[in-house]
Parts: sequence; structure tokens; C-alpha cells
Amino acid sequence: MAVLIPSLGCCSARMTGGERRFAQRLENKLEDDYHCWYDVPVGPTNAHPDFVILHPRRGILILEVKDWKLEQIQSISKEDVAYLTTQGIKRFPNPLEQARHYAHAIADALKKDPQLTFSSGRMQGKLTFPWSYGVVLTNISRQSFERTDLAEVLLPHRVICQDEMTESVGVEAFQQRLWQMFDLRFEGFLSLPQIDRVRWHMFPEIRLPAKQGGLFDAAEHDLMELPDIMRVMDMQQEQLARSLGEGHRVIHGVAGSGKTLILGYRAEYLAKASIKPILILCYNKTLARRLQQWMIDKGVSDKVSVRNFHSWCRSQLATYHIDIPTDKNKEALMTEMVDCVIRNVDRKLIPSGQYDAVLIDEGHDFPSEWLKLVVQMVDPRSNSLLVLYDDAQSIYEKAKRRDFSFKSVGIQAQGRTTILKVNYRNTQEILEFAANFARDVLTPSESGDDGIPRIAPVSAGRHGHKPLLVKLPSINEQTQFIANKLKEANRNGTPWKDMAVLYRHYDPTGKAVNEFFGRHGIPLTWKDAINFSEQQDTVKLLPFQSSKGLEYPLVAIPGADLLFSSTSEAPQDEAKLLYVAMTRATNTLIITGQELRV
Repeated sequence: MAVLIPSLGCCSARMTGGERRFAQRLENKLEDDYHCWYDVPVGPTNAHPDFVILHPRRGILILEVKDWKLEQIQSISKEDVAYLTTQGIKRFPNPLEQARHYAHAIADALKKDPQLTFSSGRMQGKLTFPWSYGVVLTNISRQSFERTDLAEVLLPHRVICQDEMTESVGVEAFQQRLWQMFDLRFEGFLSLPQIDRVRWHMFPEIRLPAKQGGLFDAAEHDLMELPDIMRVMDMQQEQLARSLGEGHRVIHGVAGSGKTLILGYRAEYLAKASIKPILILCYNKTLARRLQQWMIDKGVSDKVSVRNFHSWCRSQLATYHIDIPTDKNKEALMTEMVDCVIRNVDRKLIPSGQYDAVLIDEGHDFPSEWLKLVVQMVDPRSNSLLVLYDDAQSIYEKAKRRDFSFKSVGIQAQGRTTILKVNYRNTQEILEFAANFARDVLTPSESGDDGIPRIAPVSAGRHGHKPLLVKLPSINEQTQFIANKLKEANRNGTPWKDMAVLYRHYDPTGKAVNEFFGRHGIPLTWKDAINFSEQQDTVKLLPFQSSKGLEYPLVAIPGADLLFSSTSEAPQDEAKLLYVAMTRATNTLIITGQELRV
């Protein structure tokens, strides 16, 4: 079965009857190595062909679909069509010419990439794969087509007629009609990296940055030179991002599976049509600042508010002139502030339905009463809620009930949940190393459609160096070793901003790093001073908890053995924390301690 993007269930409501039937034929009569896009903006001009079909051996096919009836076509030329509608005669572009224009624009964009063209010979500069275009006439049979003069402006071999796309038509006959539209045949095949390059050019919004500066680096869209490796969402991520649709949605995804990337795509998409604000919530402040910078880079920060949960609660109390609790220790203050918001929402002193959409990153860190509160903030007219979840990274709420259900907190996600298993962030060596430390918390477990599965990550297969595990007798010696490794990486071209040092406890570990780096001239930014602008080229010093949702090419973890000392907290919770910290590293992981065992 072919992959349709967006999914048919998501886009069928905006399709014409003929488009819907044709999409069903594409799904059912093409194999799973075909990829088909419906009404997705293409290329720098945001053209909207009805269907784009991509196949590694066949190439690219652009199709326009028309539900026109023969008796209502008043006249047709190479340029346009006069068509009788209920509002009278209207003129439309000739659909074949329209498809030809789209196809040429796509081909011209792809020809600028030397990795997609012949480098020499008579075909120099031309694409190494075929491309073509055509028209689908969903209400005109082949016999009726041939009885008219339509063939003079709609080339017969570039047309699929009504009786050639019925459910009873054989798979081979249907495919033959598609590929008769090609004037050239292709002897080779598009490799997976080439397919990614094609998608990178055709669909700019699914691009990932060539550098690790941020998921939504604005400069990526205006590159003067094409990168050697073009990173894009994988097909599952793209289909999911484009297919979320309305209602409540839950994505269960392992660390590094692209959950936050999908959240960013969704926020940008919703912002284009929103009337009320859109709210993104997460637990930790550092991740909130990262998300906020991404929204700024995307140009939607005026419509998308990004807050960590407790700061959002504080702002709700301030906005609606409700006294903010005081004179308590920090943990008690936070608890009372949340309770105060809940009470006043129940009393209707704080209004519900304030946002067109609410998107929750790292939802596994939200207790059930928080989720129940946040659900009420969604305007029931839009009813748009997205929750990202990974039970293996749940590090704040202890003794979480395994019988938790989303329905119990008002999240109606039955039938609208998705699981992402593939980890793209880490090399296979880092992922296997981290998983070895957290075997117990990564043991897969099933759940119903409304529950919480525990998912074991699957590597995307990217390889690199094995994590460096070093035994040193003191924190000071570990800090010095890490400092030397970071200096060496910087001399070899790694910016300081691509490095992070993560710690479990500030005293002694984080404190030692902070003081040593300061004395030896290594630029360091700690906790709340961290921002994610290009100007802040510094090593980031973060506690494990604050590193959630972030990633760095180089991560160092000093004092790792202290997590499992006799005075440490529950070993399983500590293993989760260490797993979260290790999986922040995309390329290089350095771990030090006095006694280390894998």
C-alpha cells in the first residue's frame, strides 16, 4: 500500500469526490515504496499540485485532478477551459498546462543540485531520473474522451479517465496508465539519500538544520551552498506532522524520535489560521526558552506563547488579579500556586477556553491534575490539543500509577495516538550505551489505546565513536579531564555552543565545573542565563532535569558514579535520569567517575 501524505483520513474532508476516489486507488493499487502527496505546498513558490507521486525507480509524477463533466465543458484551449457551473460559465486554467508548469518548476529547482544531475556527457545538467505530468478526469470515460476534440489540447497518453481508475481496474493496468505519461524510462534508481535530497528541495518545511543550532534555524532556508547531507523528517514523521488534524492527539515517542520537531511544525501550521493565541507548555524553564527561540525563528512568536508550567500558572493568577501565594518554601509555593489556579478555574474566576490550541512537550512530566487543568484551556470550538509523551523519560512524578488513562483527565485520544520508536538523535553506539544503563526502565510494556506504553528505542543506524568512559579518583581531576577534552574539540572546529556539561547535583559536581571553567577561560553559561541565540557561543552547564528536550553534539557527564552511591535516591529513578542525560549527546559522549561499571 502506498504512503499518502497527509493520510486519507485527515484530508478526505477537503477533497472532491473524484480526488478522494483517486487517492484511494493510489493507496490500494501502488506498492509501499510509492510516496504520494496531496495538496502539499511544493518548492520555493509554494505551488499546490493536486498530487505528487515519487517512486525510486519511476521518478516524479505531477497530477491535476478534475471532476468535470463532459457536457459542462463549453470550450477548451491550450491555455484555459470555459466550464458551466451553478454560478454560470467560469474560466479555469487548462489542467494539463497547469500540471506541466508545476512539473517544470519542480524539475528546475532540483536541477540546481549537482547530486541529482548528470555531471558529464550529453545529459550533463539534466536530472538523473525521469519526471512527468498528467491529468485525471474522474467523471469522463475514455470512450467519451475519444469522441470529442479534447485530445487536441489534452494529450491522450497524459490522461487517466473515469473507467481507468475504478476499484475493479487491475493493479498492473492502473500503474501502466500512470507510467505511460513518461516520455523517458529510467534504468537506475533513486537512493535513499537522493530521495531525501528531492524531498529537501520540494518541501522546505520538513528540513532539519545541517548544524545543531536549532530545529528551526531560519538561515537553513536561504543557504548559499547546498549541504552534502540533507536532513529531513522521515516519511512517518512527515505524514504524522501533516496529518494531525483536529481534536486531541497523543504522540508516544522515544528520546530523539522527533516529537518536538513535530510539535514545532504543528505550532507553525496552527499559527497561520489561529484567532486566539496558541500555548506551548513544558515542565522545565530551559526547554521553554529553547522552544520560544524556535518560535521567534519561525516568525510566529506573536501568536504562539511558550511557557514552562509554573510560570504560566503565575501569569494566570497575575492576569486575573488573584493573589499569588507567598511565604512558603519553593516546592510548597509551586504546589499552592497550581492549586490556586485549579480552584479559580473551577470557580470561573480564571476563564477556560483561552487558546485555539495547546501543545504539551514532555507531557510525561505533568501530573494528572495538571493535565486536567490544561485540557480546559483549549477552546472547544477548535478542540486542538497535542500531548507528547515518553514514559521512559518521566523523571519528576514518582510512583506514577501504571493504570493512568488519558480519558481520566479529559484527553479524548482514543484512536488518535501515534507511536514513534526510531531514535534519530543519537548514534547507535551512544544509544546502546545509554540503554544499557537503563535496562529496567526501558523494558517495553503494552497498554490500551488510552494508556501509557513503555517503548524501547530503535536506532536509526547512524554510527560514530563509542562513548568515552574514564575513571578518575576525584571530581577535580574529572573536571580537568573534561575541560581538556572540550578545549581539544573547540580547537578542532566544534563551537562552544555545541557542548554541554550535565550534572546530577550542583555540589560537588556542577560547582567544581563552574569554578574550574571560570578560572581557565572556558566560556560557560549556567542554568537560567542560558539562551539559544547564535550569539551565545558558550558551553552549557545544566542539571540533568533541565537538559530534557535538548541536544548537543558533545555532552560530558562528570561524577556519574555518584548517582548510584549508597546515599543516592531510588536506583531506577537515577537510571532514568542518567538515560535522559546520556541521550542528549548526538555525536560524542564523555562520562567520568571514580568507579564506573557498564
